[in-house]
Amino acid sequence: MTNRACIVFMVVLKYGCFGEDTVNQPNENITAVEGQQVSINCEFKTLQLTPYLYWYIQRSNAPEYVLMRYKFGSSNSSEFEKRFDARLDSNSVPLTIKNLRVSDSSVYYCALQPTVTDTPPNIAQKHDTVISNISYMSVIPQKSIKILL
Repeated sequence: MTNRACIVFMVVLKYGCFGEDTVNQPNENITAVEGQQVSINCEFKTLQLTPYLYWYIQRSNAPEYVLMRYKFGSSNSSEFEKRFDARLDSNSVPLTIKNLRVSDSSVYYCALQPTVTDTPPNIAQKHDTVISNISYMSVIPQKSIKILL
């Protein structure tokens, strides 16, 4: 084996060979009624053995961390731990929000390891972060529904 081939082999052993990671979040507008439950989809492809998936909510021109899921555990921001949940499977991590509030109306997006560093539409990548599209959810107050009936 030549020196060059030996170096390439050692680099592959140390860092591995990885394909392109992708995240597909349908660009959807969701309208729901206060008190209901809603799920926002996020699918991903990665060759990482233990991918970390994050959900963010857009607040005051800055993304706010909601939760993180990976194969061996999970983490929620304290503000979101009771009503926000996500189940990680081999290629998706849908976000479920229970007992919707009008204040939940916002832009939501998911990201694949490590995290985002900017806001839409200027979303930046930090190392190997991958995000794609966003979902906007509007929550209608329950009082409005009663008046319409």
